[in-house]
Amino acid sequence: MESPIDTLVRALSRLPGLGRRSAERAAFALVRDRGGVLESLRDALERAREEVCVCEECGGFTVKDANPCAICSDAGRDKTILCVVEEPGDIVALERAGVYRGLYHVLGGKVSSADSPADMRLDSLVRRARNGIVKEVVLATATDMEGDATAAFIEETLGHNEGLAVTRLAFGLPVDSGIVYSDPVTLKRALAGRR
Repeated sequence: MESPIDTLVRALSRLPGLGRRSAERAAFALVRDRGGVLESLRDALERAREEVCVCEECGGFTVKDANPCAICSDAGRDKTILCVVEEPGDIVALERAGVYRGLYHVLGGKVSSADSPADMRLDSLVRRARNGIVKEVVLATATDMEGDATAAFIEETLGHNEGLAVTRLAFGLPVDSGIVYSDPVTLKRALAGRR
């Protein structure tokens, strides 16, 4: 029978960026701390499970009481530009950089051997891009092989629309990296230099 600490380590090691050793350190810190961190973490996880959902418009994270999300509902956002990202965390990175004021569209993945385009939110992207309001679609996918394939697929899908520019983030993003790992200055340069 597995011990409670081993169960906790196994659960934590399933999180992205936490290997076995990091998961062990986190588990030991949680169990050792009697100051309420374990309880506050449990409460935060329970609240997230109950309240967090996917925005019906962009596919990013929001709460049930605010759907569409704050970004999609913001009248001050530029509704003529739609930035396509792979995951909701990419929105957080771009917002943190403070250089983009348009709307977002989360694909929920990228074209790869494991995921097909049918697994992504492409139908809603096409619908949003062809709504007559959007003038530019910015492809902000990762600079790895799958990200490039995803961008090419979307560009091919949307590229034949009159009056719709399809651009891609330019220089500044490291190869084999994603938006979420980039610093604000790099994101600003990449967004400004899109083509």
